[in-house]
Amino acid sequence: MCCTGLRNLLQGLRFSAKYYSKHNPPQTLCPYSEIKPKKCHILDCSESTCAHRTAPPGSILPCRFFSCKEGTKVPSKRKQNTSIVTSDVLHKKLLKSEQENWNDISPTYKAMTKRIKEKLEELHNMYTLNSRSPRMRFGENVYFEENGCIFHAKADDDEGNADILFSIEDLGFSDAFIQRIRISPDQSYMAISLKSENSEEATCIIMKLGNFPVVEKVIPSVFSFEWAANDVLYYTTQKNLKCQNVFMTTFTYQKHTKLVYTEQDARFFVDLYCTKDRRFLTINSNSKTTSEVWLVDCRHPFESPALVQARTTGVIYHIEHRKEQLYILTTYGEPAEYKLMKAPVASSGKENWQLVYALEKRTKLVDFEMFSDDCIMFLKNAGHLYLNVISFISHSVQSVKLPTWACEFELESHPEHTTSTCYFQLSSPVHPPKRFAYSFKENNLIEQAVQEVPIITNCHTTRLLAKSKDETLVPITVFHNKNSKELHRKPLLVHVYGAYGIDLHMSFKEEKLMLIEEGWILAYCHVRGGGEQGLGWHRDGCQHNKLKGLHDLRACIMLLHELGFSQPKHTALAAASAGGVLAGALCNTDPALIRAMVLQAPFVDVLNTMMKTHLPLTIEEQEEWGNPLEDEKCMKYIKSYCPYQNIKPQCYPSVFITAYENDERIPLTGILQYVQKLRKAALDHASRKSKKGNWIPNIILDVQANSSHCDSSWEHSLNE
Repeated sequence: MCCTGLRNLLQGLRFSAKYYSKHNPPQTLCPYSEIKPKKCHILDCSESTCAHRTAPPGSILPCRFFSCKEGTKVPSKRKQNTSIVTSDVLHKKLLKSEQENWNDISPTYKAMTKRIKEKLEELHNMYTLNSRSPRMRFGENVYFEENGCIFHAKADDDEGNADILFSIEDLGFSDAFIQRIRISPDQSYMAISLKSENSEEATCIIMKLGNFPVVEKVIPSVFSFEWAANDVLYYTTQKNLKCQNVFMTTFTYQKHTKLVYTEQDARFFVDLYCTKDRRFLTINSNSKTTSEVWLVDCRHPFESPALVQARTTGVIYHIEHRKEQLYILTTYGEPAEYKLMKAPVASSGKENWQLVYALEKRTKLVDFEMFSDDCIMFLKNAGHLYLNVISFISHSVQSVKLPTWACEFELESHPEHTTSTCYFQLSSPVHPPKRFAYSFKENNLIEQAVQEVPIITNCHTTRLLAKSKDETLVPITVFHNKNSKELHRKPLLVHVYGAYGIDLHMSFKEEKLMLIEEGWILAYCHVRGGGEQGLGWHRDGCQHNKLKGLHDLRACIMLLHELGFSQPKHTALAAASAGGVLAGALCNTDPALIRAMVLQAPFVDVLNTMMKTHLPLTIEEQEEWGNPLEDEKCMKYIKSYCPYQNIKPQCYPSVFITAYENDERIPLTGILQYVQKLRKAALDHASRKSKKGNWIPNIILDVQANSSHCDSSWEHSLNE
């Protein structure tokens, strides 16, 4: 199964123009590895797919999905122009002030920056000695991407003899990276999406393969695309961070392009996926809580799509196919968690859905892969990872627990659904990816040959449960050096997100390993609002339950201190994007719990953003935050926790924020105003205290020029 489509669906995201995750997680994709050679963007592989992981190695979590468009509509054209001019002048004034402040402060950290950069480069080189980009095998052919080029080689031949099919630089796209690849079923065409680091939109290039590959067509502003047949491509277009139109284009007999589907509901986002056996191309229209799927029969790609099941509020579903049966991964029925169901292709309505397998309570379905006679579910329960292998032949389910150190798993590409082995990688923030395989024939887990990289043996992993305000137990994952003594004196870095049903990102990062080696403790708080314990865990932390996530975070930090993991004066809190809501809220309610806060592109003004329905993503975000325009209780509730709205004169921790000048999701103006208000509150508090040597926190904003919320190369994220 294509983790590009499914994993984001499982995360509860509707993409909103980012793979990762974040959102994205998806965000949003199924990343192959965060370790990659310099100048080589790593690809995510699935089916005939490779997609660039857009979250930078230095980022903490998937992005939040908001546009940066500012200003409100006013009735008078003259007033509107005046408002825009005034807002623009204020924005430039604040930006200039913060840039001057950064230029004054940054030299203070020059020596530290130099040391950290050298260490990160050393670790990066150490763990990329034998790394390579993913390989896609189709019969006797292998395709792979390196250094902005796509290569083709014979499976049994030396890759040194590989042919170059495509080069970014040769086509004049030197500032772009390859985001996604689709090979047509007969391997006569290749579709590629190219994306730059400072733009949300991608360009699709179709290459006609052969002895001399040539560019057949260039399509701008494309989000997702799939081959329905050898020369028939379906694709979605993106405008203002939305995907609502599906087109079909042909390349041989009677070349033409036509509109196939249009989504009318602004809450829904459309993407495409091909079933693993390539029988159907699915048009998936999803909001954050509801979905609808249309099928294109790949044997008859010119026929109109057929509806599987009309959208039903609160029901999410995703389609796979095997032997004239649709296998439906859905939230339909009680409890409202994921289940695997099936129905005949000819009778696909939900009244015909039959249960195949249901997940246990508080279990997170991370990913799902379909094969000819089996399927594998990648699951997470109480912080532990395991596989459930469902056999369609014996009708049995085998559960396989994975190594205790593992926090993330990533599927590799399996283009041929008849394969007898499923390959994947396991990692943690401090453990580089390690390759494993599950053999359907042997019914066992196989650890692949050990790569020639240093083995992490001095890091201890601990899993804790903190009791929140309402007695709910909240998981925490802790890493620290085994040789560390007096842990209460060590610095602690706490991570939080808690939104969109997205898990904390816990794959390998060089900077996390560096911190462990330098004696830091790392803690990941899996608070409600995230997805670590299933869909119910997300529901318990969104809309009118958002404060539960704040209570969870407070309980986690207090438990860590009680157990001797550092203390408030040595504790820092890290969050990115929507994680900035809970981090910023804790900074207002419990500033004494932490000494520093580090935020990346933080969402810190929920109320004002959700009041602006002209922003392209505000309406679909109402399922996460609520609608303050129509619900006064919702407005008051958001105002009660919104970081910007609750700043007051008190002793704040030091704060470091990274923002992006071209961020289309997190308004830079809102971050500028947040920093100004926070700094003023801290100074007001200090001025009221006449005690000698009164501590004033550093509140620093670093605005990355010509950068966006989505993407970053290794070099850029290293500098950041």
